Amino acid sequence: QVQLVESGGGLVQAGGSLRLSCAASGRTFSSYVMAWFRQAPGKEREFVANVWSSIYYADSVKGRFTISRDNAKSTVYLQMNSLKPEDTAVYYCAASQRPLGVRASINYDYWGQGTQVTVSS
Repeated sequence: QVQLVESGGGLVQAGGSLRLSCAASGRTFSSYVMAWFRQAPGKEREFVANVWSSIYYADSVKGRFTISRDNAKSTVYLQMNSLKPEDTAVYYCAASQRPLGVRASINYDYWGQGTQVTVSS
């Protein structure tokens, strides 16, 4: 069982930056595929980035967002730069025990409660 707690969301102007953190419980954090998803009002949850042996990004955030993990702290981060109003969403941290289909939310076993990111124009 893994519990995930996100933090770091908030309100920022377009062009600004935020860093999200996701702290995980459990003793096998390093074995999990970790990812960030986001969901805007009226839209489906979408993949943002994931990290395990490889790192993948959604095209919409490539070059602006950076995912990283600190296994010693059981924490995954999402550094978001050059934020745009269309990045406004609730951001969720997720963990998977299987490195398959890492862009699909259905393949993730554990989810955090989400943290709101709002980018004003």
